[in-house]
Order: sequence, then C-alpha cells, then structure tokens
Amino acid sequence: MATNPNNTTHFRLLLALFIVSFLVVPSSSNDTAYATSLIKFKQSLTNATMLENWKEPPLPKLCAWNKPNWIGCMCQNGSFYGLRLEGMGLSGTIDTESLSNLPILTFSVMNNNFSGPFPSGINKLGKLRSLFLANNGFSGEIPEDSFLGMRSMRKVVMNDNSFTGNIPLSMLKLPKLVELKLQNNGFEGRIPDFRQENLTANFSYNDLEGRIPVTLSKLSGDSFIGNINLCGEPLQPCKPKKPVLKISLIAASLGFLTLAALTLLFLIYRTRSTRPLKYEKSIDTSRTEYEEPSKKSNVKSGELLYFVRNDVQRFELEDLLRASAEVLGSGSFGSSYKAALYNGQSYVVRRFKQMSNVGKEEFYEHMRRLGRLSHPNLLPLVAFYYRKDEKLLISEFVDNGSLASHLHGTFYFFVFFAKKPSLRNYFAKKSSLTGKRSSNQMALDWPTRLRIVKGVARGLAYLYKELPTLTLPHGHLKSSNVLLTAAYEPLLSDYALSPVINKDHSHQFMVAHKSPESTQNHRVTRKTDVWSLGILILELLTGHFPANYLKQGGGPTADLANWVNSVVREEWTGEVFDKEMRSRNGEGQMLRLLKIGMCCCEWNVEKRWGLSEAVEKIEELDFEDDFSSYASDGDVYSSRAMTDEDFSFSRASFTTT
Repeated sequence: MATNPNNTTHFRLLLALFIVSFLVVPSSSNDTAYATSLIKFKQSLTNATMLENWKEPPLPKLCAWNKPNWIGCMCQNGSFYGLRLEGMGLSGTIDTESLSNLPILTFSVMNNNFSGPFPSGINKLGKLRSLFLANNGFSGEIPEDSFLGMRSMRKVVMNDNSFTGNIPLSMLKLPKLVELKLQNNGFEGRIPDFRQENLTANFSYNDLEGRIPVTLSKLSGDSFIGNINLCGEPLQPCKPKKPVLKISLIAASLGFLTLAALTLLFLIYRTRSTRPLKYEKSIDTSRTEYEEPSKKSNVKSGELLYFVRNDVQRFELEDLLRASAEVLGSGSFGSSYKAALYNGQSYVVRRFKQMSNVGKEEFYEHMRRLGRLSHPNLLPLVAFYYRKDEKLLISEFVDNGSLASHLHGTFYFFVFFAKKPSLRNYFAKKSSLTGKRSSNQMALDWPTRLRIVKGVARGLAYLYKELPTLTLPHGHLKSSNVLLTAAYEPLLSDYALSPVINKDHSHQFMVAHKSPESTQNHRVTRKTDVWSLGILILELLTGHFPANYLKQGGGPTADLANWVNSVVREEWTGEVFDKEMRSRNGEGQMLRLLKIGMCCCEWNVEKRWGLSEAVEKIEELDFEDDFSSYASDGDVYSSRAMTDEDFSFSRASFTTT
C-alpha cells in the first residue's frame, strides 16, 4: 500500500512542533515556586555575584532537560533535584528554611568561604541524599539531633572545616549511609559504633580517642591517622591500663577514715577472707597475687575437661594448670582466675564448692543445656570440669570489665573488701556519690546506657524462651554480672545456676533472693528476675549502688526502688538521674525507662509486669524520639512533670517482721 507523501510530511511537522513545544514550555507552577524559594535562599548569601542569573519570575524553566538554565542547579530529565554551588566564593548563612519545600536530593557548597556553626535545620531537607560542606570554615559543635529523620542520606562530606565536640550520635540513625568524611577537623571523644553496611569513612586528623569500634576495624589505617589517642585495629593495639590507686589523693578527698579503711583492706588481704567482685576492671590494683588454681584446688592433671561448644580451640585441663594464672577474686560463689593459655587466648576459670545440689548426670545435662544457648548478649559457657566436691566453669575473658565497674569504679572495690557492715554501707554510699570511675574509663552516656539496657533485656528474654521450666532463668542478675565488650555491648554472665547451687547458699547470696517475695514469703516466681532487671535499670539510671545486695540472707529490703519512689513522690524526678549521663536531649526517654524500672520493681508480684511486657516497653525506647516526637507533641518531661499515676506502685512496707 502506497504512503501518501503529504501525510508523511504532515506527521513530521507535527512531531517537530511537539518537540519544540516541549523544550520551550513556559514556566510551570512548580518552577515558579522553586524559583521564589531559590531567590530567598540567595538573599541569605553574601558575595553571590556568580548567581546573577537567579532572577525574579517570570523566567524560563529551571531545567532544559539535563541542562540547568540557572547556574548551580542540578537537573535530570527536565526536573530540578539539587544545588551544586562549589568554588563560588560564597559566604553568609545557609537558609535551610527557604530550601525546605524544594525536592533537594544533593546539596553541595564545597570550596567556599562559609563560617560559623553547622547549618541549622539541615534535617528539614527530608529527601536529602548527599550533603557536601567540605573545605569551608564551619566551626563549633554539631548538635546531636542534626541528622535525625534523614533516612535517605547516603553521603556526608564535611572534611577540612573546624568542627569540634563529639561526632553527633544521630548519624547512627542514617540507615543508608555509605560515605562519611570528617577528616581534618577538631572532633573529640570516642568514635560512635557505626553499623551501616558497606560504609567507607575517614576520621583522620581529629582529636578522637579510645578504641576504634570493631565495626570499623576493616577500614584502612589511613582513615584514622592523626588521632594520637586512638587505638585498636587497624591501628596499634590498645594498651591495657591499670588504674593507679593514689593513697595521697584518697587521703585528701576522704581523710583519715579512708586511710583507716585501706589499712583494714591490707589486713583482710593478709587473712584472705575477702570477697572482691569477679571480673571487675576497677580492682586491677588488688591483683597482687599470682598463683595456679591447682595450688588451692583438688583438681589433678590428667583429668578431663568437658567442652560444651564446638567453635573454640580445644585445650586440656593440664594446659589450664600450667597457664599463667591471675587471681581475679573470691566472690560469694567461689574463686575466679584469669588463665592465659599458650595460644594467647585468655579464659576465666570459676571454681565452685557450693554446687552439689544435683548428682553428676543431672549436672552434666544442665551444663550441656547451658552450652547450647547462643545469643549476642550472653557470655557463653566454653567448658566445665566435674568433681564431687568442686566444679570449674570456664568462659572467655572479657577485658572491658563489668557494668558495675563502669558505674561505681574504685569505691565499688571498697564495698566488697570492707568487712564491717558500717564500712560496707559507707563505701556503698560513696560509690553512688563520688569518685566513681577510674582514670582510664569513659563515662557512660545516655545512648550507651540505653543500648546496654536493651541488650540486657534481650538476653534475659532469650533465657526465658530457652529455659521455660526454670523458675529463675537467670537468678543472679546484677551489674557486676553484666560484662561489657569493647563496643559496650552487654553480656550476661552467671545465669541459670540456681538449679545446681546448694539451696542454703543460693538463699544467702543470689540476687533473686533479695526480692520482696523471697524476703517476705520465702518464695520466688517467674517474675523475680523481672524485679532484678528493674533494680538494674534503676542502678544504671541513678548511678546508685543497691545497698540491700550487701546483706546476706533475708531481712529488711529497703532497696533502691524504695529510694527512687520517695524522690519521685517528692516531685524531684530530675534529681534521680546520674549526672554523668550528660544528655541534654534524652530526658523524656530517661523518664520512660525510669517508669519501666519502677513497674518491674513492683512489690506486689501480681501487679508487677511480666518480662514480655517489660521487654516490649524497653524496645519502644529510642534515642531519636526525644528529638522527633516529644518537642512536637508538646509533652513536658521536666523534673516536676510526672504524677503519682505515672509512678504508681505498692506502698507496702519493705521490712519483715
């Protein structure tokens, strides 16, 4: 069939007209609105001569397909998507408010002359994917909430400025972040525990300190050079630091009473009747004895260890007996040793004498059951040794100490060395008021404490799930049994030992038997570990040591929960919190966690929360929420904002008759 030449010509003409009309379409309403916003943004700048073609409407479209009609605009397929204002000599103020209604995916002002603080309200650019501020004169601390809500952010480039202070923790909430450049600034403190996958980062030439997070250890060493106090892979290993106990400093701060206490400690040490806490990094100065476990034990070479894990290198009991052994302490359940094997791996050997509540077969079965447990927040059992009169439990050594040592420091050591109740109570009080941390320990800030609480709750929930037949899935939950990894992730230890510990001994020393139901009614329930969790939460929030744990057996239980309740009911809630948490923005979440802790410590077991409810409420807490919700919702969380209904729990007497 023949084609009519006239029809073909007519079609081509129409197509040409269509293309021309597409390219010269008059300004859309969006372009007009965008142009108005850009003109307003330009007015906040100085020396903006290079933006001279940014003029008031009417104007052509911002974009001619992929080519911008306005200098510095970024275009794709005819649509505006960002600003690239690099090397233009610009200065002044970055008015983010004027840009907030623009679909900006990329914003770059690199290589200009901007100075002053980090641009306020940058998170109003909710769709922003890339932020480039490098090579300017920005300075000062970046507010913690600067990056909250920016879930599309992929690149943050802020190198070669003069920023100071901590790296904002809200950067941890950027799930898609793949590039972070902060080099050549003055950032201080620890590097946050970034966990984004495939992240490349550069922290070089700042004033950062501490251990490099494990999650960043695969980066090149060039990413961390120029920070003289940084250590850990890929830089040099961190040197273990032992806190030095300066008697002169203690004498100046505590006077004659402390000197007398130190003398008492020496005498106690000579008689070996002490009970120092195991695993405590804060008591390194007490480790003056080095001995082999075999010298104090009936363990004999040639006998066998029973391994309950297959993912560790096997060793013999004789290897342990020949290893360099460091005495960690003699706690309420037995002695503890750190054994450094020939392969460089260190283990903790716990020696128990009060562990004959069950026969050999039951003991083996229970240990195998514990060996099958696997959770990121549990310290796994590696192996055990069985004799009728004593047992050894072996686990990996965790060198960052316990939560107790980080909360209470040197005075916590004194608490467990003082033999007289008056001295023990004195030092327990002091551990909550002064001289907490040793010199090489960082204060635990609010995000770190919240992460610890969440990890503890998850570990405890796992125990409840995997050990449904045990009344006490943990039984001995306290801050000294929460170990901290180098990344400050919590590991629960000494769990699920209630079935094998002699009953009289467990009633005297296990934390579960300090609960109201045990001291009042001589019974424990599946909610007893929840009470221990609540006390732990209050200890972590207040920095106060739960002094009732010092008492052996039953009796009065005027505990930490009772003290917190009295302060709250006097409407001074803000006085409860440990000042070392150092958070200007977390008060709302702290108060929520305080309420959770109080609900877990409910004296009436029937009214006390179950573990599932407690864990659910804890998981709802988020460091980000204080920035994104409380201020906007109008909720006021001041030191006098909580009512009796917020913190209602039984006012029953905490004493026994």
